[in-house]
This record gives sequence, C-alpha cells and structure tokens, in this order.
Amino acid sequence: MAKMVLDFSIYTDREGCYDITSAVREEIRKSAVSSGLCVVYCPHTTAGITINENADQDVVRDLLFGLDKAFPYRLEFRHSEGNSPAHLKAGCIGSSVTVIIENCAPLLGTWQGVYFCEFDGPRHRTYHVKIVGD
Repeated sequence: MAKMVLDFSIYTDREGCYDITSAVREEIRKSAVSSGLCVVYCPHTTAGITINENADQDVVRDLLFGLDKAFPYRLEFRHSEGNSPAHLKAGCIGSSVTVIIENCAPLLGTWQGVYFCEFDGPRHRTYHVKIVGD
C-alpha cells in the first residue's frame, strides 16, 4: 500500500538543527501503516535531513560546531552567493533519511530524533515525507 507524498513547511530563523521527529511520528501514526518505510526528504541544496541524538541539545551544538570547523568560509570559494560552506555542509549531511516503521511507529533508537538541518537561514523551507507500507 503506497501513500502520497506529504509536504511540510518550516521556518528556520537561523542556522541550526530543527527537531521534526514529532511531525514524522504523527504522520506515520495517521497513515495507519503498521510495517513499512518512511522517507524524509529535503529539496534544498543548503539544508539537509539527519538522524541524531535528541536527548542532549549539546550534541546538536557540537554537530554544528564541528561542521563549521570542517567547512569554514574561504576567500578561494567562487560561488557568487557566498554560501559555499552551506552547500558543503548540506552535501555532508545528505538530503534524506529512511526510517523503518514497525507497529505504526518509527523504529528509532532511544536517543534518536529526525532533524531538518538549516545551513543558510533564515529561510522558509519545505521537506517531504513519503510513507510506504509492506
């Protein structure tokens, strides 16, 4: 049983990781899919989707700090918009995650959450969720 693609809007007031776990969890519940897959996809080149710890906000802070250290702004960048670090960070994080669904719920670890990662905010963004049952 295939489900349609669900579209979500999110306003990002700054660079950061925004916890979207509850929205994903709610759509899985509403879908009534007992077993299957859920894909969360970001259609932007300076933002991404990841799964990481959601129990300690310092993990998100450390993730952003590490990405800033790995991808600092450099004068040698040629992209005219000046946001090459945001593109590099988004490429590193990736544009989607796939979560297994069991018992009408995402099969996430105890400390895991799904995050929309903004690297070029503030922005009005979208992300998509597709739920497919077995």
